[in-house]
Amino acid sequence: MTAAGRKRITIENVWPEIDCGRYPIRRISGEIVQLQADIFADGHEELAAVILYRFASREHWQEAPMRHLDNDRWRGEFPVSEIGEYVYTIEGWLDPFASWKRDMAKRLEVKQDVSVELLIGAEILESMAARAEGAGRDVLTKAARGLRNWQKPRSAPQNVFSAELERLSSRYRDPDLVYRYGKELAVQVERAKAGFSAWYELFPRSCTNEEGGHSTFKDVEALVPDVAELGFDVLYLPPIHPIGRTNRKGKNNTTECGPEDPGSPWAIGAEEGGHKEIHPQLGSLEELRSLAAACERHGLELALDIAFQCSPDHPYVKQHPEWFKLRPDGSIQFAENPPKKYEDIVPINFETAAWESLWEELIGVVQYWVDQGIRIFRVDNPHTKPFVFWENLISRIKTRHPEVIFLAEAFTRPKVMYKLAKLGFTQSYTYFTWRNTKQEFSDYLRELTRGPVRQYFLPNFWPNTPDILPEHLQYGGRTAFVARLVLAATLSANYGIYGPAYELCVNSALPEREEYLDAEKYEIKRWDRNRRGNIREVLRKVNRIRRENPALQSTYTLSFLPIDNENLLAYAKTTEDRSNLLVIVVNLDPYQSHSGELTMPLEEWKISAKLPFMAHELLADTRHIWQGPTRKLTLDPAQSPAAIFRLHHRLHREQDFDYFM
Repeated sequence: MTAAGRKRITIENVWPEIDCGRYPIRRISGEIVQLQADIFADGHEELAAVILYRFASREHWQEAPMRHLDNDRWRGEFPVSEIGEYVYTIEGWLDPFASWKRDMAKRLEVKQDVSVELLIGAEILESMAARAEGAGRDVLTKAARGLRNWQKPRSAPQNVFSAELERLSSRYRDPDLVYRYGKELAVQVERAKAGFSAWYELFPRSCTNEEGGHSTFKDVEALVPDVAELGFDVLYLPPIHPIGRTNRKGKNNTTECGPEDPGSPWAIGAEEGGHKEIHPQLGSLEELRSLAAACERHGLELALDIAFQCSPDHPYVKQHPEWFKLRPDGSIQFAENPPKKYEDIVPINFETAAWESLWEELIGVVQYWVDQGIRIFRVDNPHTKPFVFWENLISRIKTRHPEVIFLAEAFTRPKVMYKLAKLGFTQSYTYFTWRNTKQEFSDYLRELTRGPVRQYFLPNFWPNTPDILPEHLQYGGRTAFVARLVLAATLSANYGIYGPAYELCVNSALPEREEYLDAEKYEIKRWDRNRRGNIREVLRKVNRIRRENPALQSTYTLSFLPIDNENLLAYAKTTEDRSNLLVIVVNLDPYQSHSGELTMPLEEWKISAKLPFMAHELLADTRHIWQGPTRKLTLDPAQSPAAIFRLHHRLHREQDFDYFM
């Protein structure tokens, strides 16, 4: 009780702290966690504070100093290098040695007699020496002795103001004066690909040009070099499991199914097996492993789909009828999202009384594919399953395999999407697909990069999916596909495309729907990837630009720039040291040329407004000499709806100008 009464420090308003510490923040390995808190006490003594942090499975705390900002606000930071979970908290204390030094300096400034103060300082140092050990004890003892023996009552030895004594006073602080924040907060540290990735989605059954043929994993493997050459690093396959035959859907989601219709891959389960089996026409488990190995050889990683739903033919339906919901007539309830009906799918009833056995089975499904070497999963409709289930599943998988990445396909309400991220989903689909105006883009990206969700939500921007062909792609032509590609790939460090349809600019839609006409979900396609009008070269360029420019490898380096035309969106991406600085401008109108005056914060970027600098436009590979904070730009969609400028601001040598003039 006595010691507790001496802890006069208050620590509050710690940030980041998610939902009072209930959930971890999220960082990428190698990043820095920046921390702020209000730290204060009664009286006028000097305070000190440190961040305590450690890898969660270890006992030893490491320390990082905190510094006072203003108005009792303190800031500090610490690095996170290993994937897995870290914990952190804050300690603060009254610092008698710092208070003594502050007052001593004031007394000496007015030439007061400090004889007694020297003895007080000696006592403080001796108290610290009693808690010290080794060389630290020797330094403190020697300094204390020097104060006691000092013979100049109107001065003090200079060594008592040294950085070394300040460091030792923090290290050997009086534990009775130290107050520790009442919570240990968590950081979930993800591997690099969680923070920077380019996804390419394809249907493995549509990877051959043989008419009427169902392709195999071997056919997909033959395409791997091509996908890698385009610059993607994740190859994502929709469900690879047996497909049900009962109520199988025909083309365009019709209920009329012919004998050659392959059905939807999301109608999982047939007599050949369920979620742990492979569609027999795709190949064997060994051939899947061969595909994964081919991906690895070419710098790709294979991602699989997790969809916890069943066809009426799934073995679960017969083996575990208690996991499904029965209608009053005794039939099983099929899936619906009125007015849409999915007669080929029956949803799992997570409210079943047998939920424990259900959970164990489904967690076992994910673990099975992890055991096969898969480390990336795109999860279908997680917002339609209980939050507590996902928290349990992800925690159990990542405890054993912290490198696993879960992408949430949750096109739903914002708070639900953010809740899933708090629960552990590494990345998430977003509303980027439906943002169109300059204001919509800037408002949404500020929410993602400057608001609280920045601490735990990693966005993945997809301009299209097999389910979604947005209106602007239906009517904007090839120009719209290029513009949305540049936006997705440069606004976010993670992006993806539903591959063949996007690179070929497929824009045929069902009438008055944002859905593909003749959707690949319901039929096998024959893709001519070199068809005229494709944007493959643009994909190569954009992905190469992303790889070569570190500023594009984080979502959070973004800042929007003023440009006086509502049809032009301008923004910058820059590394912290400004060594890599890009300005991106996109024409949001796919039909008309637009001009605007761009304003750049040159002083903030440490670029002289009086000297010329080079702007290298990376898409067209052209170079321009700019000077001053403003620049008139014109983007004609007939040529290119976007420009990506890399600024080189050390162009001061005469020979550099000769080259570009």
